[in-house]
Amino acid sequence: MGQWWYRNILEPGKLPLLLALLSLVLSFVVTRVITRLIRAGRGPFKNVTPGGLHIHHVVPGVILVIIGGFGAVGSGGHSFGALLSAVVFGLGAGLVLDEFALILHLDDVYWSEQGRKSVEMVVLTTAVVALVLGGFLPFGVNELTADERQSRGLVIMNTATNFFLALIALWKGKPRTAIFGTVVPFVALIGAVRLARPDSPYAKRFYANRARARARAGLRAFHHDRRWAAPRRRFENFIGGTPDPQKVSSAAEKPPGP
Repeated sequence: MGQWWYRNILEPGKLPLLLALLSLVLSFVVTRVITRLIRAGRGPFKNVTPGGLHIHHVVPGVILVIIGGFGAVGSGGHSFGALLSAVVFGLGAGLVLDEFALILHLDDVYWSEQGRKSVEMVVLTTAVVALVLGGFLPFGVNELTADERQSRGLVIMNTATNFFLALIALWKGKPRTAIFGTVVPFVALIGAVRLARPDSPYAKRFYANRARARARAGLRAFHHDRRWAAPRRRFENFIGGTPDPQKVSSAAEKPPGP
């Protein structure tokens, strides 16, 4: 265990990244516990409303991210300041990502159906950073041999190819596949060659006059959503809490902004 820790965490300088990831997860978990207690009316916790203004926790989160980010830039890679900055950055990132849906919609959708995007973003971020900690590098550069790494052309070509595959997967309406494909190229390849989601820009561009392709894409999306939507919903409810039915209905009735 000690040798693995040294070779995979300490020697490659990944300790700050590990501390940032652990701090992010801890910040998110503690925040969700507190907000669920506030929602249930239990415990001593209350919303912060000085002067009647509701201060969302994304505000201190942004402040912590700024402090931690600039602290990391100004510190040595293996210094105590770098480790402390990583912890501060992770705590702030957890607070910010917990209200990612609020930033995206510019509305307080924390306990609505749209608020699930915050949970998805935290899970995706945690998974991608964990893959990087495990030895994966973005766009599959880690798959090159030592001799191949000496050739800049091969590195550039490998990176550009995997980046292109990830973009195609995103174009086909598969953002999760595209994100994971940046660190696991085989995932990006699968997302790039398989049928696009029926509501994706790719499908609207290339399936408009292909009825059979549209039907196949719709059928595949239906079976995929039917298989994975319920388990994903239960997982998100377990982590982030069940959305408020009233907020779901009110959000649906709210007219779109300009």
